[in-house]
Amino acid sequence: MAPLHSDSATDVATSSNFRQLLTSNIQLDLDVSFDSKAITGVERITFVVLQSGVKEALLDIHETLKVSRVRASGKQLEFKVLPFTGYGSTLKVQLSDDLLEGSELCLEIEYVATGGPGVVWLEPAQTAGKQKPYMYTQGQAVMNRSFFPCQDTPAVKAPYSANVKVPAGFTAVMSASESSQGEVPNNFFFRLKQPIPSYLVALAVGDIASAEIGPRSRVWAEPCMLDAAKAEFEGEVEKFLTTGEGLFGSYQWGRYDLLIMPPSFPFGGMENPCLTFVTPCIVAGDRSLTDVVIHEISHSWFGNLVTNANWSEFWLNEGFTMFAERRIVQELFGRPTMCLEAATGQALLRQHMNNTGMDHPLNKLRVVIEPGVDPDDTYNETPYEKGFAFVSYLQSLVGDTKQFDDFLKAYVAKFQFKSVVAEDMFDFFLEYFPHLREQDIPNRKGYEFSTWLHTPGWPPYTPDLSAGRELMDPPEQLAKNITQMVGVKGSLCLVALLDKLVERDDLPPTTVPQLGSTYKRVSASNNAEIRLRWCQLVIKNDYQEAFTAVRDFLHCQGKQKYTLPVYRALVKGSENARQFAQQVFAETKDKLHISVQGYVRQILDGKK
Repeated sequence: MAPLHSDSATDVATSSNFRQLLTSNIQLDLDVSFDSKAITGVERITFVVLQSGVKEALLDIHETLKVSRVRASGKQLEFKVLPFTGYGSTLKVQLSDDLLEGSELCLEIEYVATGGPGVVWLEPAQTAGKQKPYMYTQGQAVMNRSFFPCQDTPAVKAPYSANVKVPAGFTAVMSASESSQGEVPNNFFFRLKQPIPSYLVALAVGDIASAEIGPRSRVWAEPCMLDAAKAEFEGEVEKFLTTGEGLFGSYQWGRYDLLIMPPSFPFGGMENPCLTFVTPCIVAGDRSLTDVVIHEISHSWFGNLVTNANWSEFWLNEGFTMFAERRIVQELFGRPTMCLEAATGQALLRQHMNNTGMDHPLNKLRVVIEPGVDPDDTYNETPYEKGFAFVSYLQSLVGDTKQFDDFLKAYVAKFQFKSVVAEDMFDFFLEYFPHLREQDIPNRKGYEFSTWLHTPGWPPYTPDLSAGRELMDPPEQLAKNITQMVGVKGSLCLVALLDKLVERDDLPPTTVPQLGSTYKRVSASNNAEIRLRWCQLVIKNDYQEAFTAVRDFLHCQGKQKYTLPVYRALVKGSENARQFAQQVFAETKDKLHISVQGYVRQILDGKK
């Protein structure tokens, strides 16, 4: 393969010298202790030497990860820890031998990881079962440097294996296709032969059990959640996988399992290969939120297989995944349903851009991340929905859905197990469709590829979603005439209806109380998407009698997609709502992920 643009791309979020030494394999021996809330680790990390005479190995770590010894070929090496940024430090290892290009180097690093941002320790009260503690790791974007020393950049991919020792009565699971329980009690072995970036190495330890839900899938959950989780997903995952394979090529990861996380998990899902971590919010009892799983499954091709080379290109992961998710939805449930889902996404993007201002620099596809800025602090709806709009624009240029599906399959095949930047994708798109190159499509006035990448604001193109009118028209009509609520079918329509009501500033004071008392499907729903919008509607209209529903929602889950909008609504609400926000945060803050705690504090202080 010819050199890629990503071969020379920089990543300001890593301090590693990955252009001189390139990780080729990682082996971990881990001992997890809940008593000390620590992971004692021995890492054997192997590199290919890319530059002769390199004298030092630079790895990303975190202040909460303490290295005690580094060896190579049995010899102890000198090392020191240097400051890097607020979210990480640099482990500098002095190399004793003259290394030649193409040779191999293996470092053995002994360390202890404690309470860093990528290693989360939960008390029993923070779990669903309330009986035993729980721990999990979260690597994206740059947090796995607090789990193990690594070249913490998506530009570097390597296979890994791990031996994990846990206390009696606990089970360990990892993002790996091979797993077994050792002859020694409480020892687990994992291996993933496919190369992945460091952020996708994931571990969870807790009181968890599993149930089969398909020929290559099982669901893991705390025992009290297992039956409900199995009922929610049995038969569903295989349907999603086979549809994705038909569109984007064979599934390369062997198994696809789900881990239902404790309530404080701050994300909808994390696409760890072979084992997606998902919020318990999606166990709604009626399979109405399984599209979260479709999104994470789509990452199996876009993100995990073909990966953004740095976090400025996050839209390559998420924009293509949103498009892939909606292609699967269209194949399974029809274009109107896909269009309604996409319209809901557009509404979220519009809300975000209205809140930040269209010209905010984070509203570009390619975000400029300055040195020292945590990539997680640039997270928003733009890479997802503006990215989706751009991929939809490429499809519109091709014109034929099947031809564009074939392009996506070829794109995945060409770049699988590699990391890319936008220019790599552009080049391949124009190589695949030479007639578009001849038409100078990248410089088409108003739609220039450079404009898409570098200009903030609303997408120059959005796809035609008119096929969804049959599902969107009833909610819009019902927003004007609430008495027709009985005509609404399906949770997507309810979400669209509530979105329309939340947008309105002219609701009579009796509307929200009447809606809540008359339609328990709204006010007493277990569907988190509906609960979020009901909370927003209650807060905006200062319906204080229903603030208990807001408190219950903030107590039962910690997903940032739901938690942050509720707090934003409370802060924008009445004085009572603002005081209520402070009270509920005081009650729930210890249940929240540390990053979500920080974001909520910024909202309460008027800074976010």
